[in-house]
Amino acid sequence: MGSYAAPRYEYVIPPELRGSPGARRPVVVVGAGPVGLAAAIDLAIHGIPCLVLDDNDTVSVGSRAICWAKRTLEIFDRLGVGDRMVAKGVTWQRGRVHRGDEEIYSFDLLPEGGHKMPAFINLQQYYVEEYLVERARDFPDLLELRWRNEVTGVSARGDGVVLEVATPDGSYRIEADWVLAADGANSALRRMLGLPFEGQAFEERFLIADVRMRAPFPNERLFWFRPSFHPGQSALLHRQPDDVFRIDFQLGPEADPVLERQPQRVIPRVRAVVGESTPFELEWCSVYAFRCARLERFVHGRVVFVGDSAHVVSPFGARGGNGGIQDVDNLCWKLARVVQGRAPESLVATYDGERRHGADENILNSSRTTSFMTPKTKVEHLFRDAVLDLAPRAAFARALVNAGRLSRPCTLAGHVLQTPDAAPWDGPAPGTVCPDAPILDEAGRPGWLLNRLGGDFALLVFAEDAAELAAMAARASCLGPPLVAIAPRSLQAPEGIVVLADPDGLARVRYAAEPGTTYLIRPDQHVAARFKSFDPGGIALALERAGGGVRPVRAAA
Repeated sequence: MGSYAAPRYEYVIPPELRGSPGARRPVVVVGAGPVGLAAAIDLAIHGIPCLVLDDNDTVSVGSRAICWAKRTLEIFDRLGVGDRMVAKGVTWQRGRVHRGDEEIYSFDLLPEGGHKMPAFINLQQYYVEEYLVERARDFPDLLELRWRNEVTGVSARGDGVVLEVATPDGSYRIEADWVLAADGANSALRRMLGLPFEGQAFEERFLIADVRMRAPFPNERLFWFRPSFHPGQSALLHRQPDDVFRIDFQLGPEADPVLERQPQRVIPRVRAVVGESTPFELEWCSVYAFRCARLERFVHGRVVFVGDSAHVVSPFGARGGNGGIQDVDNLCWKLARVVQGRAPESLVATYDGERRHGADENILNSSRTTSFMTPKTKVEHLFRDAVLDLAPRAAFARALVNAGRLSRPCTLAGHVLQTPDAAPWDGPAPGTVCPDAPILDEAGRPGWLLNRLGGDFALLVFAEDAAELAAMAARASCLGPPLVAIAPRSLQAPEGIVVLADPDGLARVRYAAEPGTTYLIRPDQHVAARFKSFDPGGIALALERAGGGVRPVRAAA
């Protein structure tokens, strides 16, 4: 590709083929795509040694996943690559929807300020993988990457897994306590274990074209229903870094995928979008059909499926890559605690329940998008046309237009690790992601709240003065999690307590906080429980529940 030179990573003969006995590994990750690499880095941050096996020696070919949502960027930020991704990526938050050549409405995905991460960036998957590989090198004693090591066999045992691995120099076996299957939509591990992957296949075919050009298109998501340049079908355009644009064309179910990806077919389609006077180069293209499917369960003994190996959706709505990274965020802190002997193995099973829920939400939204974009029955056509007719002048109709319900984190409310409220109140409820807010750190430097949360449990408390904070600190001393305190201004903190100033009051507003309001925050930056006043007894029970020692708890006061 003209705009990107893919790195080649060195293959090294594994020690098992050089006469050294292979040590049993705590965790082996199969697949070095964004999900597998992110999982390995997350485990390393938690202090868990991890081996990554990949059958290739480079990054992905073509842009593939490009749209990274705010929540995913917050996770990448915790893993140490968020700033780099935002600096390289194309930031956007506005989308425009057209019928024919007329814009029928636009939307803003992040109308308020005071967040570190933008609503979305566009960044080609190969950059994301490259940045993650470079980040992995920061953990030389914990994280090993083996390229051109293909897993060809898997045997699950009660206390672990045995993998057969093929290399250019022969095959070897390796034992692991846990295996994470991050080997993509065509997962070899899923096939080897004979696991059904049930769902709905869609007959519609789409063309993706990556086009390099200088063009005045805005940094926005542009979607067309039946534009004049592509009659009767839909089209989508995104700007990427390096003057590369992603253009998606709906082709219809009868399209010949071999024929349609030929340059002589692709170039006229692109020319109709960009105009005769705009020079461009075709960098990469692909014709695809897709399906929405998932495993019945994501955890099979000591083999855990993450990302596309566990669930797949259509690309409209950017729910595939984002959903996979959110799998990692949910799983790795739990697995780390289990490997370290700090939690029962049943904690990993809660990943299955929470992320199957997330996958089901993504599949539902993705299926509805596909039905709206490609109606199959007369009733579906009538409904879509009526909605598009009304959308320019009726807000309720705009809410029904479905050109891709863009990725948002699901709530985990009602799942077993969360302690429910006695009565609902404003602010992030148990099971929701913590909102970010600008803060001043202990030295008065500007920063962000989410950069002070995550990785382990924490108690986020709100205080007005030093005396109130000292009283809470004394009562929290036996609970375990550190206190992260939010105050209107800098306070003299008791030893061992982080005090962050809330100069704009946004943290107080976003958490609906009064003096004494307390949130128990999970390692993945989700709210596990909340209390209107500091309640050590209630916090202790909620902490036991959130950490996997599940038992009935009294409602939070």
